[in-house]
Amino acid sequence: MFLDTNILIYSISTIPEEARKRERAIALLDSDECVLSVQVLQEFYVQATRASRADPLPHEIAVEMIRTWLRFRVQENNLAVLEAALEIKAAHRFSYWDSAILAAARISGCRTVYSEDLSHGQQVAGLRIINPFR
Repeated sequence: MFLDTNILIYSISTIPEEARKRERAIALLDSDECVLSVQVLQEFYVQATRASRADPLPHEIAVEMIRTWLRFRVQENNLAVLEAALEIKAAHRFSYWDSAILAAARISGCRTVYSEDLSHGQQVAGLRIINPFR
């Protein structure tokens, strides 16, 4: 199961209204079956540490969290991901970045992508999209 960036972000949320999402995200991250990509880890760092965030993480804590998640399989950003992302973008008109997430998931052998940002239940490029917060 491939996890999109929003799963990682919700796992660190301190916003009371997001408590249910935080619990669900943490439960997903407890699985040994998680797959991430370098892009997801990069996006997590940028979003988690941005100054405009209500509760930004210090650099050191964000880095330590990323190191913890390296226990999962991590799909590298490479030419195969780029080419697959461009094909997915052309076929489905997603943003490039969403297409790259889907491409990384497909190349890493996943069948399911957990994301709040894509349409729940949609089938794309052999992948099933699941919004775990529904």
